[in-house]
Amino acid sequence: SFPVLCRDDEDTFKILIATDIHLGFMEKDPVRGNDTFVTFNEILDHAQKNEVDFVLLGGDLFHDNKPSRKTVHSCLESLRKHCMGDRPVQFEILSDQAVNFHYSKFPWVNYQDENLNISIPVFSIHGNHDDPTGADALCALDILSCAGLLNHFGRSTSVEKIDISPILLRKGRTKIALYGLGAIPDERLYRMFVNKQVTMLRPKEDEDSWFNLFVIHQNRSKHGATNYIPEQFLDDFINLVVWGHEHECKIAPFQNEQQRFYVSQPGSSVVTSLSPGEAVKKHIGLLHVNGTKMKMQKIALETVRTLHIEDVVLADHPDIFNPDNPNVTQAIEAFCMEKVELMLDNAERERLGNPRQPEKPLIRLRVDYAGGFEPFSIHRFSQKYMHRVANPKDIIHFFRHREQKEKKDTDLNFGKLVSRPAEGTTLRVEDLVKQYFQTAEKKVQLSLLTERGMGEAVQEFVDKEEKDAIEELVNFQLEKTQKFLKERRTDAEEEKIDEEVRKFRESRKKNTEEEDKEVREAMTRARAHRSEDAVLVTASSDEDSLDMEMIGTGDPTLSATLGRGRGRARGRARGARGQNSAGRGSSRRGRG
Repeated sequence: SFPVLCRDDEDTFKILIATDIHLGFMEKDPVRGNDTFVTFNEILDHAQKNEVDFVLLGGDLFHDNKPSRKTVHSCLESLRKHCMGDRPVQFEILSDQAVNFHYSKFPWVNYQDENLNISIPVFSIHGNHDDPTGADALCALDILSCAGLLNHFGRSTSVEKIDISPILLRKGRTKIALYGLGAIPDERLYRMFVNKQVTMLRPKEDEDSWFNLFVIHQNRSKHGATNYIPEQFLDDFINLVVWGHEHECKIAPFQNEQQRFYVSQPGSSVVTSLSPGEAVKKHIGLLHVNGTKMKMQKIALETVRTLHIEDVVLADHPDIFNPDNPNVTQAIEAFCMEKVELMLDNAERERLGNPRQPEKPLIRLRVDYAGGFEPFSIHRFSQKYMHRVANPKDIIHFFRHREQKEKKDTDLNFGKLVSRPAEGTTLRVEDLVKQYFQTAEKKVQLSLLTERGMGEAVQEFVDKEEKDAIEELVNFQLEKTQKFLKERRTDAEEEKIDEEVRKFRESRKKNTEEEDKEVREAMTRARAHRSEDAVLVTASSDEDSLDMEMIGTGDPTLSATLGRGRGRARGRARGARGQNSAGRGSSRRGRG
């Protein structure tokens, strides 16, 4: 067990802890569209009722990197409703806020802004869903920060060295050093930890009197050799780690035997995948800190749509199912219907004690049909539950366990030997690119780019909508290769050129740090290229307006007709001179 508190007083911090709220998840779904917004309001209601000192979020507040207007509006509405008011904030900040919030245009905590009336400050790091991107490296949290409704901390852009400087808080005699690190690609951060490039800075005075709280948003469970962050990488002076990104709720602090610190994994507040980890009851935490002692109080969330999940292995029921029976498929379908009805009964009983829980549950029945069975029509099955289940289209998930190889090679059924990803695991874009080139024929293999660089460029294209990412990476690498060949004074023979290009590519693959830099530089160029396009588009629209004015000067009738358009063009030009930070304004200012 971990150290506990006896009472709350003027020396005790009360902190509401939540992660992975994923605002906007499935917002267009007619049944589940408002789930994330309702639960976010419940979380902030708990903050108000418990009169917490501040709310601490562990990343992925938003589900999309570029959230919709509806999502941003709902978020602003909730924060303004719950976090503004006259109740005084009882703690002070001792650290240099210009360092803590140096990426912000307003580098100080929101409750100390004389123009704002904040009763509950919210501190948040960014996750992998809402991380900074674009030419100015902004994210949705920066909009909330600029509006004064949230304090975004834990940003780091360097690929060479990360210094994590804590926000130092004091309430009475209790002092908290709050460390944060927003989401970074796991392989890169893993390598930086190994190379001792990550440093957690400590207060100079009375090191041992601080309660050290660290918020991180990375893979905790192992997804590959370096695609996660082992707990032993973190410093042993930390008291508590709040671990975001993992969606299974394990909020009770668990002690790491080696480093002696405690880890709390709050999990998500919405079901985003139909997997067993998401079926665990969702909670948030109320953390009490007094001196260096703590107590974590679990608060069950009542508005979360529940997930009920079960597995069926058809081969385990030989008395019911015989693959040689011509009517076996109908028997399987009837069996699955019985299972789903039982799950719905359980869901209804659970909901009776909680009127705030959504009426339609999420149901998932995973059916292993290995052993010669055939799946039935999922579409026809789902029609029966359209008005009773929140996810009728994917109630049933058919899969086959990987079967043993036959003794004779000639009898191999390669369809049965294909390994499928486990239910609930998400395949990343760069992994798919890597897998493709590992199995592709020689004639379609990459000869200039590396699989890693190509994977990251494709991910930028897909996740962040960077339309020029792939083109810029190709152009960038082409320039580098041409420069390399010129420096080597390679003979103009095709074989020699191919050999030198191959060597150059292999050397880049080995130097992963250099490759990371190249990809980031190419992505920066892609963003700059997009900004230039925006300048050209807005500049041409100004020219159109000017042309309209010139046409209108000769004919008074025409001039009167076009007068409104002319005034609009002049108004835009005037506004642009004063607004040099906005993309559209800057284009006109530059043109002027």
